[in-house]
Amino acid sequence: MFCGMHISPYEHGNIYNKDPLRNRKLLLSKHEISRLSALIKQKGYSIIPVSLYFKNNLAKIELGIGKGKKLYDKREELAKKEAQRNIERQMREKNKVQ
Repeated sequence: MFCGMHISPYEHGNIYNKDPLRNRKLLLSKHEISRLSALIKQKGYSIIPVSLYFKNNLAKIELGIGKGKKLYDKREELAKKEAQRNIERQMREKNKVQ
């Protein structure tokens, strides 16, 4: 079940439009749900919505299994960003002087 997902109501609808924040059913078989739940019980894995589209009167969502970054990956990424900022800062200062 999807909780807290906002799907805007149809603009030209009438008083029978559904609540945009209501809970929505996940239409999967029992086997698919158990497979997904077994995967996310492993440490570091989570279910991520990849895309959302509408077909006829249904909202369809494509799910993916994602694994979080390790701590050393995060540190490496921060170091690269900081180095890039320093390079850009030095280039701006060099261009200002000229």
